[in-house]
Amino acid sequence: MKHEKTINRQRKRRGYRVRNRIKRDSVRPRLAVFRSCKHIYAQVVDDREGRTLAAASTRDKDIREQIGYGGNRAAAQAVGAAVARRALEAGVTQVAFDRREYKYHGRVAAMADAARDAGLDLGAKRAEPAEVAPEKPKRKKKEKAAAKK
Repeated sequence: MKHEKTINRQRKRRGYRVRNRIKRDSVRPRLAVFRSCKHIYAQVVDDREGRTLAAASTRDKDIREQIGYGGNRAAAQAVGAAVARRALEAGVTQVAFDRREYKYHGRVAAMADAARDAGLDLGAKRAEPAEVAPEKPKRKKKEKAAAKK
């Protein structure tokens, strides 16, 4: 039980840290994400006015018809495209991505990429890691001594 409490406390602190950083440094509305086991929810929130400008989730009727199960990457992509479309209709083109305590991985990343592809400006896409050149094999001391002679 103590370990579980510690993990939940760390998760909550991580969420506050990410959200406060976004609120402090950005003048854009934020695209907030909530991920449960079965569903994913997204909403564009204007913190200055305290209003939700656009929202979408896997529980929406039109999205639910497109997808079978709401807890996978395909469902997250559908939600990302829907929230981007609704935000653009509301006149919002730039948002700050609030991932809360979730890693930018899996369903969260799929939703963000789909929203970005649908025309919403979330900032630059994370760069793919460059391939590392293989290291040269190290020569042994005997080979070094023979090369010097």
